[in-house]
Amino acid sequence: MDTLERGSLSLLRPLLLFLVLNVVLPTQALYFYLDGASASPKCFYEELPKDTLVVGHYSALESQNNVFISNPDLSITVTVDEVFDNDHRVVNTKGSHTGKFTFSAADAGEHRICFTPAGASQGGWLSQAQGHGQVKLTLDLAIGETSAIESTDKGKLSEIAQKIRDLNARLQDIRREQVFQRVGGILSATSSGESANGVDTGTRGGIQGSV
Repeated sequence: MDTLERGSLSLLRPLLLFLVLNVVLPTQALYFYLDGASASPKCFYEELPKDTLVVGHYSALESQNNVFISNPDLSITVTVDEVFDNDHRVVNTKGSHTGKFTFSAADAGEHRICFTPAGASQGGWLSQAQGHGQVKLTLDLAIGETSAIESTDKGKLSEIAQKIRDLNARLQDIRREQVFQRVGGILSATSSGESANGVDTGTRGGIQGSV
């Protein structure tokens, strides 16, 4: 593969990655702390319109010696209750220290989203005084209307498809230019060789005739 083609492909890959990663919901990122020693939940409330899609990604770290580190034994239980409907539970899932949850609001109203840790280091009172068992949970929450999300995603996917077609067309043009350059170089070399051979023959003939 020629240098020009390799350069074009190296520009194409990060651009495609950027386009794909941007087909996502608008997110709001936050973090908060949980008491891993008592395994008590931390909850917050979201007022959601009907048919709202919610996608959450979370990651939990445990404090040890005042440093937050990953603990593979740590797990997080996520629950979502419809407060407006007598606390009807729509999500109840237990995952590892990193995970994802998703739900769609069947009706408009207030929703309670809770996170409960389990498996954090217990230790004694001295360990707890040094910060052992405290859990830092980072949450990326994407909220949007399902219809609007689908429309936006279709529009972005169409735009990406068009950009890919344009890039492929450009690569085809580059390849054609390279073929033309190679053919032109071969023809030029052949023509130069024939001219050189003709000059040599004529020179030799002239010398022989003079002798």
